[in-house]
Amino acid sequence: MYLSKEKKEEIFKAHGFKKEATDTGSPEAQVALFTHRIQHLTEHLKQNKKDSSTRLGLMKLVGKRRKLLKFLQKNDITRYRAIIKELGIRK
Repeated sequence: MYLSKEKKEEIFKAHGFKKEATDTGSPEAQVALFTHRIQHLTEHLKQNKKDSSTRLGLMKLVGKRRKLLKFLQKNDITRYRAIIKELGIRK
């Protein structure tokens, strides 16, 4: 995979709920990881327009991220607003 272990730990530490590198299961950490992967795939698709398998993977990731954000919005609106502002997802 293109994402190194150190980079993942950095993402989890920066965006996790407990602010630890081992906090891999929190919705905030997962949303941050999905956002990083979505940005990478979007750049790839700008150069390779006919790569339909990557486009399918991108759509699946966007759906997973949307479900996690909906869960977070329903259960804890302050954490939802914080992660949205931090990652700059919504406008």
